[in-house]
Amino acid sequence: MFRSPLFLFRTLAIAEAISWTLLIGGLILRATSGLAIAVTIGGGIHGFIFLAYGATAVLVAKNQRWDARSTAVAIVSTLIPYATIPVEMWLHRTRRLVGSWRLEATADPRDAAWHDRLMRWFLRRPWMLGAIVALVLVAIFVVLLVIGPPGR
Repeated sequence: MFRSPLFLFRTLAIAEAISWTLLIGGLILRATSGLAIAVTIGGGIHGFIFLAYGATAVLVAKNQRWDARSTAVAIVSTLIPYATIPVEMWLHRTRRLVGSWRLEATADPRDAAWHDRLMRWFLRRPWMLGAIVALVLVAIFVVLLVIGPPGR
């Protein structure tokens, strides 16, 4: 399902950049044609992918054992239009996306932590992990929709 950390992260980085295009296009349509629905649609898609990218960045960072700086750069990149693409390129070039999913424990003492064991358990059940992450993202997305857009 998730092939590799590189594949999943790259897919979401590209999707996040595309969703920025949808949001910006919606803003332009609203300003030039009065089509407020374009922002609603583009913003909704962007918001959901924004959350999915954040969840993916955390999962991949944990699996790849990134330091706090690399993790923060990956997460913050989603706030800047199109920044997820150069960040993905940087992470790939610096070999932070090389390797497979850590499905089994190693001799590394970090593998004994409860959260590493839980991550490996879920990674061995990718459909369950995907369903749970999707449900959590949908719940967060619905709460944010109920709260409304910023400045409202």
